[in-house]
Amino acid sequence: MLPRRALRSLLVAVTALLGTTLLASAAQATDPVDAAKALAAPGVPGANDWSCHPSAAHPRPVVLVHGTFADGTVNWVAAAPALAARGYCVFALTYGAQAGVPVLRAIGPVAGSAAQLSTFVDGVLAATGASQVDIVGHSQGGMMPRYYLKFLGGAAKVHTLVGLAPSNHGTTLDGLATLATQFPGATDVLNSACPACVDQFAGSDLLSRLNSGGDTVPGVSYTVIASRYDEVVTPYSTQFLSGGGVHNVTLQDLCAADISEHVAIAFDPVALHETENALDPAHASRTTCLSHG
Repeated sequence: MLPRRALRSLLVAVTALLGTTLLASAAQATDPVDAAKALAAPGVPGANDWSCHPSAAHPRPVVLVHGTFADGTVNWVAAAPALAARGYCVFALTYGAQAGVPVLRAIGPVAGSAAQLSTFVDGVLAATGASQVDIVGHSQGGMMPRYYLKFLGGAAKVHTLVGLAPSNHGTTLDGLATLATQFPGATDVLNSACPACVDQFAGSDLLSRLNSGGDTVPGVSYTVIASRYDEVVTPYSTQFLSGGGVHNVTLQDLCAADISEHVAIAFDPVALHETENALDPAHASRTTCLSHG
């Protein structure tokens, strides 16, 4: 039997290799569904049923986009089954691997990650027969799709973008360092091999280009859900968007007792209920502290 340290190193290496292999498979696939499947997050309850066809009640598939250092599996263990139970076709990807960095995801350049999202959305549309998707993203996953919408033709393929604690106007190094402490090894990556971290610094070239000329693009509905207790994307008001079709929500205005911060908002039942309202405004109900998805 291998020594514990050697076994751990082997597992880390295999995980990194698997992530790199999946991204390479997605790049090489010629069928859009196969390319999307190569990016799909494994083992997410309620997500990535490629035989799912949207209903008349919920005609658009929901694509879930995780945040920095996380992946599509851990980020959506609460939201994916809740949305699936309401009758949505739900899909979750894992994106943003960086060569030589094991385990951690959503650390590659934001522009490259947006291209992976484009590949994933095309596959979801091909598999489901839908003409558009809705996107729900957390942290970087709420900001990065805006690059896809603005620069990669995504606006025609996306009806609604919901951002949970999105890094729309950037954060400070301290904020990303705070987040890094919650993921083993992430602090070292932040210091040396996380282009996405640099892209999310307030005033970065990428954010300056993304927000130049306005925060939104025509035809897309935007909802931003932020928490006053966010310790990563600060101040929390920088998460909000300006422009047509925007609905900005502060979690504590819905439930003053809600103390969810940057990570917890992705699992928060109040935030999930407000997300469901954004996805289906015709059947929206008042979000309160008693809301539970």
